[in-house]
Amino acid sequence: MTIPNSQSSLQHWIDWLLQLHPKEVDLGLDRIRLVAESMQLLHPDPFVISVAGTNGKGSSVAMLVSILKAAGYQVGAYTSPHIQSFNERIQINGLPVSDADITDAFAQIEAARGGVKLTYFEFATLAALVVFKQSVLDVLVLEVGLGGRLDAVNVVDADAALITAIGIDHIEWLGDDRSVIATEKAGIMRTGNLAVCSDDAPPESLLAYAKEHAVPLMQLNKDFALDCSEELWSVIGLSDVFNKRAGLELKNFPPPSLKGVFQLQNAAGVVALLSLQECLPVGKDAIRTGLQQAKHPGRLDSFQNQGQSWLVDVAHNPQSAEALADYLRPSSTNKLEGGYTAIFSVLNDKDALPMIKMIAPFVKKWVIVDLSIPRATSIEALTALLIDAGVSESYIFPQNTMTQAVTLAQKDSNTPVLVWGSFFTVSQVYGCLDERLSLL
Repeated sequence: MTIPNSQSSLQHWIDWLLQLHPKEVDLGLDRIRLVAESMQLLHPDPFVISVAGTNGKGSSVAMLVSILKAAGYQVGAYTSPHIQSFNERIQINGLPVSDADITDAFAQIEAARGGVKLTYFEFATLAALVVFKQSVLDVLVLEVGLGGRLDAVNVVDADAALITAIGIDHIEWLGDDRSVIATEKAGIMRTGNLAVCSDDAPPESLLAYAKEHAVPLMQLNKDFALDCSEELWSVIGLSDVFNKRAGLELKNFPPPSLKGVFQLQNAAGVVALLSLQECLPVGKDAIRTGLQQAKHPGRLDSFQNQGQSWLVDVAHNPQSAEALADYLRPSSTNKLEGGYTAIFSVLNDKDALPMIKMIAPFVKKWVIVDLSIPRATSIEALTALLIDAGVSESYIFPQNTMTQAVTLAQKDSNTPVLVWGSFFTVSQVYGCLDERLSLL
């Protein structure tokens, strides 16, 4: 493939980046630090908030950006993965930047990297930092891709850190020990800089890391708490330190726009973090407005498609599957006589069996498909997983393509559709639906 330049299309660049490094994931900061230092990207002028965690990172970033924007700040945000467009990863004031902004940044990185072999994610992270450097911004909100300590985002020192729910995911790279995973997440914290943890029961290793590195850590259910009463919720200070530093009445907020009880936990962490930043004053009105206007595609996204009810969620590990099950439970009618048609596929490095067991009570028909990407689970393996979870083979409907899967699900317009299992599953379904809408 020819080396792209600043005039090349974004898709050309992405295709080229995907084959530049032999590994999809190659954790470590040495490569990206060399390039970032040569491009003077290591010390951004804006205030930097880094966000790590297993689940809730993306939602927390969306809330942070929306609140800060409502407070009048110019905000750059870097998130991953994207759902439909690479541009979603690099946003300014909640809007994706242009193809030209990204390809120009890629061209600058290519000219500066010399012989350093960067991964796709490292290239993307540097591109975000280039775009942000060329913009006039007050705050950067950076979402960690995988882990924390050795993730490319951690090449930048965070002025404040938010750590969301900690669970087991990416076992191939992070292992299956929640205590070890918490230490990896803790690696985004910096000595003397405030950190907030919105996990209500984090491993002791996280607290030990904060103590060892002199990080002022505010923890949910220790320093602050989430208080819910009827339609409103509040953040209640539990420690003198928190009450003294917050200096803002954090009471009687309406529910955030993002659905699910777990989003209140994410919102509590976000509100706690922002209320403790003296250099980023944020009023209660901005918090209320920002939370109600926050948007994050693919998270309990419910809509009508040609008269049929659809629910789309990127739940892709046991912790997020449990949150999805909690959301489904109050509205579930019953098992195989009611329930959803599920369009489901999962990556082959996920702990899929417990995920399926949690969602199975709400599904009457399983439409499965091979995602046709390197980490995809085959139709045969998906079928075996469903049978192991207790699903009868007569309720499993393998399809060759996602277009066929969507078509099959739409045939029974009276049965709601649930799409879940992977960011890639959600992305491909959205793509199919968008294509069909464009033909109407």
